[in-house]
Amino acid sequence: MVEVIVTAIIAYLIGSINFSVILSKKMAGFDVREKGSGNAGTTNMLRTVGKKGAAITLICDILKGVVAILIAILIEKMVEGSNGALLVQVAGVAVILGHTFPIFFKFKGGKGVATSLGVLIMSNWQIGLICLVFALILIALTQMVSVGSIAAAILYPVLTLFIPQNYIVPGNYLIYSIILAVLIVFNHRENVKRLLNGTENKISFKGTK
Repeated sequence: MVEVIVTAIIAYLIGSINFSVILSKKMAGFDVREKGSGNAGTTNMLRTVGKKGAAITLICDILKGVVAILIAILIEKMVEGSNGALLVQVAGVAVILGHTFPIFFKFKGGKGVATSLGVLIMSNWQIGLICLVFALILIALTQMVSVGSIAAAILYPVLTLFIPQNYIVPGNYLIYSIILAVLIVFNHRENVKRLLNGTENKISFKGTK
């Protein structure tokens, strides 16, 4: 049980390192949460800081999910008799919670999409890639990042039912996938309201740095 708590704490702290806030202050002289949509994530970085800042943020946020899962695997190997699948799932949820409610930045973070991608690819590369391609297609068609993100989150539990192989640690991931999907949809609740009202913002690469 101690290894589960340790894994959760480490993953949460990793998630709490918000690169969009750090990079926006360094590259543009302001906190990204004070501009645009107010969200501390890649899309708002693209709108307010530019392509370079958004690209670095995206990569770093994905890596947070990757590192959190790797640490869970390391702890599983170090602690005899530990439940690897449980540790992976705890790390996945905790790192996204850290990104969403970062202790280092007054608990105001991003929506966890990029970090979730890192978690998904590490947990099951096949499901992760399918969700990524699905999200990119919808984003390209609608020009709305939220549509791709929400749809991919909902697709994840469905894929878990049909793809029982290729998990980094064998186990039952259905409840875990539902929790992650709920987290992502919850973090996009304002986007859902705008989608229903027909006022959701579209993404454009034109004019960005």
